Amino acid sequence: MKKFLALTLCTALMTGVVLTGCGSANKKEAADNSPNASSGTTNAKTWIIATDTVFKPFEYTNEKNEFVGIDVDLVAAIAEDQGFKYDLKSLGWDAAVAAVQVGQADGLIAGATIKQERIDSGWIFSEGYYNATQTFVVAEGSDIKSFEDLKGKNVAVKNGTAGADFANSLKDQYGFTVTVFEDSPTMYQDVLLGNSVACVEDTPIMAASIKEGGLKLTIPEGMESEGAPYGFAIMNKDNQELLDMFNAGLANIKANGKYDEILNKYLK
Repeated sequence: MKKFLALTLCTALMTGVVLTGCGSANKKEAADNSPNASSGTTNAKTWIIATDTVFKPFEYTNEKNEFVGIDVDLVAAIAEDQGFKYDLKSLGWDAAVAAVQVGQADGLIAGATIKQERIDSGWIFSEGYYNATQTFVVAEGSDIKSFEDLKGKNVAVKNGTAGADFANSLKDQYGFTVTVFEDSPTMYQDVLLGNSVACVEDTPIMAASIKEGGLKLTIPEGMESEGAPYGFAIMNKDNQELLDMFNAGLANIKANGKYDEILNKYLK
């Protein structure tokens, strides 16, 4: 049912139907005289790139109702460097993945962890653009201090994420159950309401959400995973050109300092 709804959402969006909850869309065109712009189809084509709706600080809507974040700025900088046009669609995680899988979007950038399971199922990743850990998160004042404290309790996770994988890898060992949610804000709310004693989220996203959103949540020490990289992804080899441009642009903006400028804007 979830996949059916996600596919329906994507189909409606691509055919021009206005749907509540689809989020923002950023359409950008790189200058034709970009020093790295190639001739031919690159500048003629507008690439459709799907992303999540709320995954702060990588993609979210700010107080000015602007869709912003690390992923948003990285795509803009890479497109400018490589001279290609793109249309960024804020769909939500499941719908974004489905859109790329069925060919309604060309690529995905949404804090997607590079992992073998996804590669085996057809994801084709870029070079990693950010190394992140996943962490358990609890309510302020919680007596959960370690994995052992989770025994007999429930943990909230976000569907299809590395955080969900991390929780599922530990649940049998430490004797807790898992409830799955479609987005991060709903998952956080489940902990704040006391339905779950913890949730699992990418550490930089959680830290930013607590800081900027004033959430009554805290990150316990020692309850995080080993780091793993985020990657831009395509799921159709015909879109290899887009992946190649992403990799080339990423290398260039790392070399010229733009990459560090973007990260510092949101993380410091």
